[in-house]
Amino acid sequence: MRRLAIAVAAMLVAATAGAQMYRWVDKDGKVQYTDTPPPAAAKSVQKRGTGPAPTDTGPAAPYAVQQAAKNFPVLVYTSANCGKACADGKALLAARGVPYREISVGGDGGISAEEMKKATGGSDGVPVMMVGKSATRGFESEMWHTALDAAGYPRGAPPLSAQAQKAAQASAAPKADAPKAEPPPAEPEKPKGPYAPK
Repeated sequence: MRRLAIAVAAMLVAATAGAQMYRWVDKDGKVQYTDTPPPAAAKSVQKRGTGPAPTDTGPAAPYAVQQAAKNFPVLVYTSANCGKACADGKALLAARGVPYREISVGGDGGISAEEMKKATGGSDGVPVMMVGKSATRGFESEMWHTALDAAGYPRGAPPLSAQAQKAAQASAAPKADAPKAEPPPAEPEKPKGPYAPK
């Protein structure tokens, strides 16, 4: 008997989950909520629950990928004339479900080769994959897999969709209006007085 009551309650909840709800104000100014249409004299009628709940546009990244991306973000330095190596590197990251930020070297809107050398620790060729602070120069799939494994990116993550990659690029991009860090003071003031160290 108890199981029957639970089953009936579950069916009622399921049946009303997609039902229309109406919010309206009656002639006395009281707010009413009903599942039937309000009378013609009702004021401020609002229809609620007009459709199914919105669905997620795509699967969220697995927790292990989120943690690895937080602790060891991936940057990929590419250029317009990089060719197959850059395309293969980006394909490997997408297939493995790794969110990354692509930085173009040279050309319009890209950083200079000197800036890339400074950021990557002296590398002047592309592609360069930075996993956290560790640089992997050139593209060799096993080297890239090893660097990603060491950072905790799982190999079994779902592939990264184009929409998810664009979202990752947008969230990782530096903000143009972000405050710049102030340089540290040149030298701290030396203590003065009779008891100051000499």
